[in-house]
Amino acid sequence: PRTPVYAVISDRSRQFTVRPGDQILCDLDADKQPGDPVTFSQVLVLGGEGAVQVGKPYVEGATVVGEVVGVEKGEKLVAFRFHRRKNVRVKRGHRQHYTSVRIQEIRG
Repeated sequence: PRTPVYAVISDRSRQFTVRPGDQILCDLDADKQPGDPVTFSQVLVLGGEGAVQVGKPYVEGATVVGEVVGVEKGEKLVAFRFHRRKNVRVKRGHRQHYTSVRIQEIRG
């Protein structure tokens, strides 16, 4: 049995291509503390060493294990509304909070 080199996982509404040692930003999960384990069971693709497994929609029995590193803020987004000659100027800023996860192992 060969160990997979990479995996494509689905976390809520986003997909990531991950390898062991990678660090990804997932949507905020306030229940998780740094050091807590995270298991991603929705694995779409496993690949490595010339062999690729594609799930329909998920690969059977495949999981990706990670560890929570902490909470991070994303890039600042500015929503600016403007109407010329109408004195309408509304500036709103937003920074999304993410849970940072370091990938430890790909099981498949």
